[in-house]
Amino acid sequence: MTTTAETPDTNADQVKAAGALLAILTAHPRLPAARVHLQPMPVPGTYEWAWGLYIALHDDLGGFEQWRQALGLDLARVEHKHHATSAWLTVTGTHSGAPVGLFGFYTFDPDDER
Repeated sequence: MTTTAETPDTNADQVKAAGALLAILTAHPRLPAARVHLQPMPVPGTYEWAWGLYIALHDDLGGFEQWRQALGLDLARVEHKHHATSAWLTVTGTHSGAPVGLFGFYTFDPDDER
């Protein structure tokens, strides 16, 4: 169910996102543990919002890539963002009908010439 200002959320609105999380964890039990939150998110390709999964990994870009592959999220849609000494990769999509946002946070050194 989509969320709007006129429609109050109920636990039932979170079922699709919770089911998506259960499907991911069951299908991929060896993925590195991530911080996962159920929260309202934009539904990709629409102007609607629905409960979805916010998945974050910290200082584990290899884990980010494992999750990205497991979720079937397009590598070409991964965005790199940074601010001061913080940086992150992000990609969005859907899984089991729920919107998903995957984030990989890491420390950024602007003077690093790698």
